[in-house]
Amino acid sequence: MDISVYAKTLSTIPEDDDHPYRSGAWRPQTLEYDADDLDVEGELPEDLFGVYLRNTENPVHPAIVRYHPFDGDGMLHSISFRDGRAAYRNRFVQTDGLIAEKEAGGPLWAGIAENPDVAVRKDGWGARGHMKDASSTDVVVHAGVAVSSFWQCGDLYRLDPLTLEDLGKESWGGTFPSDVGASAHTKVDEHTGELLFFNYATSAPYLHYGVVDADRRLAHYVPIELPGPRLPHDMTFTENYAVLNDMPLFWDPELIERGFYASRFHPDIPSRLGVIPRRGAPEEIRWFEFDPTYVLHWSNAWEEGDEVVVEGFFQGCPEPKDPGPNGPPDRMFRFLAQDVMGARLHRWRMNMVTGATSEEDLTDTCSEFGVINALAAARPSRYIYAATNRPGWFLFNGLVKHDTLTGAEERYAFEDGVYCSEAGVAPRVGAAAEDDAYLVTFTVDMNRDRSECVVFDGANVGDGPIARMVLPERISSGTHSCWAPGGGIAGW
Repeated sequence: MDISVYAKTLSTIPEDDDHPYRSGAWRPQTLEYDADDLDVEGELPEDLFGVYLRNTENPVHPAIVRYHPFDGDGMLHSISFRDGRAAYRNRFVQTDGLIAEKEAGGPLWAGIAENPDVAVRKDGWGARGHMKDASSTDVVVHAGVAVSSFWQCGDLYRLDPLTLEDLGKESWGGTFPSDVGASAHTKVDEHTGELLFFNYATSAPYLHYGVVDADRRLAHYVPIELPGPRLPHDMTFTENYAVLNDMPLFWDPELIERGFYASRFHPDIPSRLGVIPRRGAPEEIRWFEFDPTYVLHWSNAWEEGDEVVVEGFFQGCPEPKDPGPNGPPDRMFRFLAQDVMGARLHRWRMNMVTGATSEEDLTDTCSEFGVINALAAARPSRYIYAATNRPGWFLFNGLVKHDTLTGAEERYAFEDGVYCSEAGVAPRVGAAAEDDAYLVTFTVDMNRDRSECVVFDGANVGDGPIARMVLPERISSGTHSCWAPGGGIAGW
């Protein structure tokens, strides 16, 4: 393995920091590496061709008052595979906020668990303002370029998926909605090359939905009326429709008027899914009501006769009452533990002709952060690869392959003290089945103080990794990832 240190970012976080999400498996990094020809344990498949990208929260400075892990500065990790070889890179996302705080030598904006008025600078991104856009939530590859995003609306930042070279903000030819931005989960349709997105705000119409074509041009952008400010986190799509949502967990409207942003679950309000033609007018959206819950992530959607079918993770307890062992200050962290939230795979059906609805649990297994073979997106799919978690924490301790056709589940549990990331599904070239693919993830190994990239056979996840590669440094835990086939990346 040939390793070189590319750069170091100076941090003001003390070495003895004991914040639960700035230490241990969430310890931030400051070094950026180039590492080629990684040493491989096992057999790295010759036909594994593409890039696995992972976004992580790496705070450079402590919070002004109270730190939440979603506040951490974005850092992308890239591992590329070709001809049985692997190369690794990691880089901070060069956001406006990171650059400004580097120059200031300390924090300038409030985090999501703080009162916005504590911000030193009052200009900032986010649906509530005064907040730094850390671009640390998600990453996709659109039109051959990696695009990182922030969970509560902001800019989209572009990086070369192979080198992680900074390519600046996304502009869509000057049409990017800079007044609101884009929410965390943009969606790329591998069949059309389109990117679908939404954003939200605290003023009417509260939600917008848009489509960017394969040439990075904003082709469609419409307002979507909602009853009030909401907190949608994700969306999904079929071949002909986009599926938006209006969930009964959102900011308390009375507190917003007083400048406070505290979310509350409203169990007397139904969940609503909105189905709109992918380039439809606002009046074409149709809303369907379901049992109250909150859905952080959807896994897939498709059309089946007259029905639109949606799968995602239903939360049985969207608002944990128990603050945890350390009292009320820890309550916000209870919203990060999928076992506390009671997340489980669920299916919703909407009949576009009759208006009839139905819903059902697909399993009683607690899991979240489900990913599918992207070639099955917007089409009837069978397999979802999700993460299980360490009880009470935002840490993934294993993988579970859900077979939504038979109900069967196949699991792999990492040893205690080893945590993985959201996986990427890499379809094999010429694959004959949906799970004829590889599964790629990064680990955070607290026992050996290291991180690895591990590769699984997607058809036999329970057998464990078929290849392992040690990374130059133990990385921080984080949120989302993606897989990008090599054929769609410039320079390959």
